[in-house]
Amino acid sequence: MAYRQGLDPETVLQAAIEIANLQGVEQVTLVALATKLGVKTPSLYNHIKGLPDLRKLLSLRSLLLIKEAMVEAVIGKSGDDALLAVGFAYVTFVRQQPGLYDAMASLPDYEDPGVSEASTQVVAFILRLLEPYGLNQEAALHVVRGFRSILHGFSSLEMKNGFRMGLERDESLRLLLTTYLRGLRTPAE
Repeated sequence: MAYRQGLDPETVLQAAIEIANLQGVEQVTLVALATKLGVKTPSLYNHIKGLPDLRKLLSLRSLLLIKEAMVEAVIGKSGDDALLAVGFAYVTFVRQQPGLYDAMASLPDYEDPGVSEASTQVVAFILRLLEPYGLNQEAALHVVRGFRSILHGFSSLEMKNGFRMGLERDESLRLLLTTYLRGLRTPAE
């Protein structure tokens, strides 16, 4: 079967990302994707294995891009400053790529080796940033889980227009993160 000129797996993925970011990840269907690309739905199978494969690719791309944003944010920083930068990079990513983020948050296939590895790399990156706090491995993993929960909760509320007060959102995020980080320096009882 002949490929449409200019259509390749990356083009298909980028079109899916655009649909997700503009309309929501639930609207990423093969029919919607084919329509956007100006091809018949069966033509997509030359570039992806189907909707589950596409969802996996969206999750994987999101994990890779969010890690890249976090790594770039911490250059030249350490301790609280590094973790604050990671927090803001995370939320900024969600603001810029809401549908792609939603694919990572709601559709990940952790059984897929690529998705599992990318997820593990994100956690390992945060764990390295936590080393100066002197936490044991289990405590550090709990901190990573809490940190992610804060960032996901804040981002999810913001995406759903849950912050309607006239307060600066970034200041709310800064206060939330600094309060959490302050707790890392206080011995647990």
